[in-house]
Amino acid sequence: MKSQRHYSTFDRICLSLDQAVRALADNAKTTGQPYPAKHVEEKIMSEEQRKHAAALMRINHTGEICAQALYHAQGLVSRDLQTQNKMQQSAIEEGDHLAWCKQRLDELGSHTSYLNPFWYAGSFCLGMAAGMVGDGWSLGFVAETERQVIKHLAGHLTLLPEEDQRSYKILAKMETDEAKHRDEALSAGGKELPSIIKIGMKLMSKLMVKTTYFV
Repeated sequence: MKSQRHYSTFDRICLSLDQAVRALADNAKTTGQPYPAKHVEEKIMSEEQRKHAAALMRINHTGEICAQALYHAQGLVSRDLQTQNKMQQSAIEEGDHLAWCKQRLDELGSHTSYLNPFWYAGSFCLGMAAGMVGDGWSLGFVAETERQVIKHLAGHLTLLPEEDQRSYKILAKMETDEAKHRDEALSAGGKELPSIIKIGMKLMSKLMVKTTYFV
């Protein structure tokens, strides 16, 4: 039976730096899931509708940048090998979402947020803080993050122009995947976070949404 390689702290720091560069360059590892909108017809939208749809997808792309940072950071500081592996696998699965959002932004003729490095850094710090407290709290942080993301995605599904069924299909698939990650984090022992932490997460999310819509 092949033994699993043990990574030193230096190895894991180098891995985290590589992951950060890949995420910000839209080259994160993925599972290779097919593009959800592949067979959905691109309908004609007005310029205003297209810009609005692109702004919403830019927000979702930044949300996935944040997810990459959270999982990378929590995997880095976790003291449990199983939790480390779980975080790394979740980051790869979220990499699909990142790629889909980027592809859709390209289709809409728009750009990713210029603030992504800032949001990655901030989310990475939050992930490290959650991970250092303990794996139960770290997993609880993942579960609460996914709860808020699911609510956010549900809202965007109602805000998209009716003609933009391609973006709708992408976000609907992302919503299903995020629910899976939430349930897995809870079943792995995720703890319920204090209300003050949840409120802080919501406030940070609102700030990200308002700035990323335009920038």
